[in-house]
Amino acid sequence: MSSTAWAPREAGRARVVLDGRELTPDDVVRLADASAEPFVPAEALARAHRSWKAADRLARDGRLYGRGTGVGAHRSVPVEDPEGTGHGLRLLRSHAGGAGAELPARQVRAMLAVRANQLLAGGSGIQPAFVTALAEALRLGVHPAVNEYGGLGTGDLTALAQTGLTLIGERPWRTAAPGLAPAPAPGPGLAPGPAPAPGPAAVPDGVGGPSAPVPPTAPAPAAAAAATGPAVAAPAVPELPAPVVLRPGDALALLSSNALTLGQAALACHDLDVLLRATHAVAALSLAAVSGSLEAYAPEVHALRPYPGAARAAAEVRRLLGGPGGTGTGGARRIQDPFGFRAFPQAHGPALDAADALRRVVRTEVNCPSENPLIGADGTTAHHHGGFYAAPLGLALDGLDLALLQTAQLSAARLAALGRPDLTGLPAFLASGPAGSSGTMILEYTANSALAELRACALPASAGHAVLSHGLEEAASFASQAVRQTLRAADAYATVLACELVTAVRALRCLREPPRCAVFAVAAAALPAGTEDRPLTADVTAATRLLPVLAGL
Repeated sequence: MSSTAWAPREAGRARVVLDGRELTPDDVVRLADASAEPFVPAEALARAHRSWKAADRLARDGRLYGRGTGVGAHRSVPVEDPEGTGHGLRLLRSHAGGAGAELPARQVRAMLAVRANQLLAGGSGIQPAFVTALAEALRLGVHPAVNEYGGLGTGDLTALAQTGLTLIGERPWRTAAPGLAPAPAPGPGLAPGPAPAPGPAAVPDGVGGPSAPVPPTAPAPAAAAAATGPAVAAPAVPELPAPVVLRPGDALALLSSNALTLGQAALACHDLDVLLRATHAVAALSLAAVSGSLEAYAPEVHALRPYPGAARAAAEVRRLLGGPGGTGTGGARRIQDPFGFRAFPQAHGPALDAADALRRVVRTEVNCPSENPLIGADGTTAHHHGGFYAAPLGLALDGLDLALLQTAQLSAARLAALGRPDLTGLPAFLASGPAGSSGTMILEYTANSALAELRACALPASAGHAVLSHGLEEAASFASQAVRQTLRAADAYATVLACELVTAVRALRCLREPPRCAVFAVAAAALPAGTEDRPLTADVTAATRLLPVLAGL
């Protein structure tokens, strides 16, 4: 096996380095969104190659878990012909039992990026051809079909088994590129054992979610042309990674990771970072709309309770409203404002801190080996361990969900406050027209509906319990469940925030002298005008799309 570097084929494209050392959550997002291509340095591939050779030597000298033995409750059962590939193939096939919805391309691509980088950290003992194939799949825009359910935070076994079968040619690839026809099925990576039912090698997949497989009985292009008339040029067929030939030890080495959960967590880090930054702008607009006081945001207040997140939230609101002497000071209506305005830094700050904590955990995990057994860096030892137990990740995700609920509750409180004449001096629910007009009343219901979803997502997944594999595995971190909750929470939080944004902009438009600040100018230019009673779904949709723009101000 050559240790020559694997690199993108298209010169000039942005690239992300996969070296097992320096991958960041933002890098994972860039690869997941196909805004960059992977680059594998020669020294990183050489590290994986040394680990592969060391694992082979150690396996010859003594049994390694999963190579000379079964797995789980079968850990003490010797494997016949440990040098053969039948055991590894059975392992992949038996563990590819995921269920539920097929995951979106973005999440699966994030998993591929994380797993390739972890394998390059050294310690897995897998053959480097798997790393090359994972990187190639990212470059080509194809991904395996992966189902939602299967992991418990002790390794994404089903997702990675499905990935392994795809890499060796037994399962079809999906492609996120629209309009691509199914590609011809690749040859299997090895011969032993029964092959699965035939199917297309590449099936189109939308970015938001997977499509149904193309029936394998569809007529061939030539037959279709003969039946319908003149021949039509066939659509382009996507290029696919060459199938990898499975070798002893590869199967368990590939499975021993929480790569899917980590990839999803990296996406959650990115998406929530955008929303949490946008919250500063939305909260600032609401504060201005009720002529609120900036005293609660004063630097002196936060210097005395030096929590980084709270100080950052306060500073951002001051900046967006023009500083200590800007909008919201001097003309305050009240000696102190309701909690939604006065306690915003204290509620939003912990969400910022929790997001930073999750980012640190993800960055650590994507750059270190988690495989069991772990091949020592010196190539002379193998450690059987529990590093795949994802308690740090699960707890960080649960903590973020709880913190997100805290700041979302204040967003809903500010939304309700904006409809109160006693706080704004404006008509109830910011309505215009005949008496009894509803204005923005319904947005309180919409926001609280999304808030209920957030509240459900904030129940700690880490409190779960499971006893598996004849009692050998008597606990689980449930990080896989926690990250799904975080992704749902992010969607719900965006809705709560968008409802507040629509209402705040309407309130500011109703003022005789709207604030002169960039954040209001940008928001007012993007959102629909008019205060007559009308469906507000389009307004909330436009506000949701505006949040990333506000996050960048």
